[in-house]
Amino acid sequence: MELAFIPSPSRGVLYLGPIPLRGYAFCIIIGVFVAVWLGNKRWIARGGRAGTVADIAVWAVPFGLVGGRLYHVITDYELYFSEGRDWVDAFKIWEGGLGIWGAIALGALGAWIGCRRRGIPMPAYADAVAPGIALAQAIGRWGNWFNQELYGKPTDLPWALEITSSADGRVPGTYHPTFLYESLWCIGVAVLVIWADRRFRLGHGRAFALYVAAYCAGRGWIEYMRVDDAHHILGLRLNVWTAILVFLLAVAYLVISAKKSPGREEVVEPGAEVSGGEADGGEKAAADADKDDDEAEDEAKDGAGSAKKT
Repeated sequence: MELAFIPSPSRGVLYLGPIPLRGYAFCIIIGVFVAVWLGNKRWIARGGRAGTVADIAVWAVPFGLVGGRLYHVITDYELYFSEGRDWVDAFKIWEGGLGIWGAIALGALGAWIGCRRRGIPMPAYADAVAPGIALAQAIGRWGNWFNQELYGKPTDLPWALEITSSADGRVPGTYHPTFLYESLWCIGVAVLVIWADRRFRLGHGRAFALYVAAYCAGRGWIEYMRVDDAHHILGLRLNVWTAILVFLLAVAYLVISAKKSPGREEVVEPGAEVSGGEADGGEKAAADADKDDDEAEDEAKDGAGSAKKT
């Protein structure tokens, strides 16, 4: 008999009249707001303008949602296109099913479009938003808790997750709460990136690469614990192989980028720098003008004094 466990919600949706309020969707939305908020603070600290992160997120977020859903549907196509399944369900994103790999890939494409339209270096933008993305993932994972999905192997540990639903082949019982493990790991990744960025002044996309590498390191072992159906290659789940490959690419980028482009970008948003420089220049010019006027006035007084003595 389990003495303690994490209970699952009896349902993942509440109805406000005819309007459904889904826990999974709320977690995604809250995560996006946190990512934009933190990214904006970091962007301003780097010399950018307030609001730029949100403007580019208008491109990145929709692309990311589409990419995440595409990755999930492609890698779990049997859930939507096999016999007895309804392909329309592939569009029901609110019921769960977003692959982070596809979300980051297409989200990066959307961010690139937004950055290009504003003349902003994409790597600098990626560095600014990296820890916010990790926090968004930490929050978004709680959407899996609402849906009673993506849990791990059976366990009787005090922090075990209780699954009560028997839908879609679930077996009620207590399991490793892999959603919680990944949520906590992502919080740790965000803290690591913020610390490393301050300590080593990471630039040219290296803060983002550190986030990717650190996330993949955790995702590998957490993915290995999961018991939901997945495609396997050489005995390992597809997402484990993906995590290994992406981890190696991120580490390679860190090493190569540090050699080719050491240091950090001095200018991340040219327009913001110009405006600031013009303002500073104007204040300096006004101060110099006041100083010249004072010196001229002193010289005039000295000249008048000399005339009286003569």
